[in-house]
Amino acid sequence: MRLGAKADGIAESTGGPVFVPYALPGETVTIERDGARARLLSVDTPSPERETPFCPYFSECGGCATQHMHDDFYRSWKQDTLAHTLRQARIEAPIEPLVDAHGEGRRRVTLHVRFPDRAMHVGYMAARSHHVIEIDHCPIAVPALQRQAPIVARAIGKQLGAARKPLDVQITATENGLDVDVRGHGPLKDKDRLSLIGLAADLDLARLSIHGDVVVERRPPAIPMGRATVVPPAGSFLQATRLGEESLAGLVTQACERAKRVADLFSGCGPFALRLAEKSDVHAVETDKGAVTALDKAARATPGLRRVTTEARDLFRRPLLVPELNAFDAVVIDPPRAGAEAQAKQLAASKVPLVVSVSCDPATFARDAAILIAGGYRLERVMAVDQFKYSPHVEVVGILRRDVMKKRR
Repeated sequence: MRLGAKADGIAESTGGPVFVPYALPGETVTIERDGARARLLSVDTPSPERETPFCPYFSECGGCATQHMHDDFYRSWKQDTLAHTLRQARIEAPIEPLVDAHGEGRRRVTLHVRFPDRAMHVGYMAARSHHVIEIDHCPIAVPALQRQAPIVARAIGKQLGAARKPLDVQITATENGLDVDVRGHGPLKDKDRLSLIGLAADLDLARLSIHGDVVVERRPPAIPMGRATVVPPAGSFLQATRLGEESLAGLVTQACERAKRVADLFSGCGPFALRLAEKSDVHAVETDKGAVTALDKAARATPGLRRVTTEARDLFRRPLLVPELNAFDAVVIDPPRAGAEAQAKQLAASKVPLVVSVSCDPATFARDAAILIAGGYRLERVMAVDQFKYSPHVEVVGILRRDVMKKRR
């Protein structure tokens, strides 16, 4: 048996590979097979790499996949998986030791409220299922969310339950309290809006919104980013852990420390741009206009930063073109999971000396890096940052420098 990229044990059979979640290489297990997938019934001969999971919901809740692995084995598996992905793209580069960026835990969770029967069910989804596993705490979340998040989600579900619509409740721990955005309900009636304002006071929430529409903001849900403090738009993207953001930003700013002018593409609300601006002029580009506004406001309110300019622009449809890119000493890209193929092609044709590529998906990172390498860049460093601990996901940071001699040819 070997371990796959999704953390499943993979056993070979006469009918092809069989995927067994929570099984480890070298183990003898009893399974219930259903085609190419199987359910683990028992571990008859455990691997020495097996660990006792610390969460009572592990193997039921679909949030974690690796709590049964010893830490050294887990770290090696993540690095090996990244190395295999790069090799598939014909990229050879040394991968530095995995950075543990879990910190205090996840600062944002999304709980699901469902009404499959007469009762309300609140929790996380089971793996590869729409079935809700009810929880009363989440041990991988920051302390402010571990027990409070299910309480908040249940209260909101109870308040909006008359419609019996499936709700997704995103809860973020901020400096000034919990920031809650609810998806799935649709427009609110006036009476529902008033009742939610009262509920936000009862739960002492910083902000409560529905589909990004703010119902009430009792305190600004502030997130520190370097010297700056940002109030992100309701429901907007945020790195999963505070230490994860700081670790990624540290690698980015270190790589760009000699650059006078930096473009931060797919900038979000500024986790890199605001830190880069402590030493460099920064042009931040992001699709989400709300995130751009939040970044600009934070930059203007923070003394001591260099010049920060912002632009709302869809980089998938309108990537920065070569003449625009050539004005920068360094470019940082941190796209969504789909990657930045269109932007990578423009960078490959540019004269930008340094590209720092940050990605939450090793496969699209490798694809985009291969485009840059073909255009004359050299992948100098690859770092893996583990902010999604206990999951198969890993953040990747690549430092690519223009090979001047190759470009001249």
